Amino acid sequence: MSHTLTAAAAGFGTGLSLIVAIGAQNAFVLRQGVRREAVLAVVGICALSDALLIALGVGGVGAVVVAWPGALTVVGWIGGAFLLGYGALAARRVLKPGEAALRTEGEAAGSRRRAVLTCLAMTWLNPHVYLDTVFLLGSVAADQGPLRWTFGVGAAAASLCWFTALGFGARLLGRWLARPAAWRVLDGLVAATMIVLGVTLIAGS
Repeated sequence: MSHTLTAAAAGFGTGLSLIVAIGAQNAFVLRQGVRREAVLAVVGICALSDALLIALGVGGVGAVVVAWPGALTVVGWIGGAFLLGYGALAARRVLKPGEAALRTEGEAAGSRRRAVLTCLAMTWLNPHVYLDTVFLLGSVAADQGPLRWTFGVGAAAASLCWFTALGFGARLLGRWLARPAAWRVLDGLVAATMIVLGVTLIAGS
């Protein structure tokens, strides 16, 4: 039971660390939440899309590892290097902060149909989502062995929690997330998580 909870918690922490980075998708969800326009649809699309991509990563990378056990070493080194790189970039933002923050300004999506199409485009046409969600999460999940799907469930839960909080708590979170200092705190947590996971992944390869 303790191993299951540990794997789920690791998935939650890793997923959250990759999701909270400032980006067009998060800014869009925040704006929709502040304006209270198609919030449920937007949050649902983001969370469900992440769950599908996470399943693709866990299943795809996991299948490769099962078919070729030696792939775990390769995946571990590559994934670990990427995670360390992510951690270093986040640490750099903490040490040399810019003016980055999530803003609620900008055009509203308009109709529900337009909001849905915009959200789908931001999610599925973003090449970084495949690197983050499919490859990186898949790599870390593969290191969990038989508990990789538990890890994936934890990562999917992190996505659901984050987008739900961002969309439905936008009026409260928006004020805080508009402050660059808030992102220094988040980036510090992301840097620590990514570096620890990267070292762990490489050490276990």
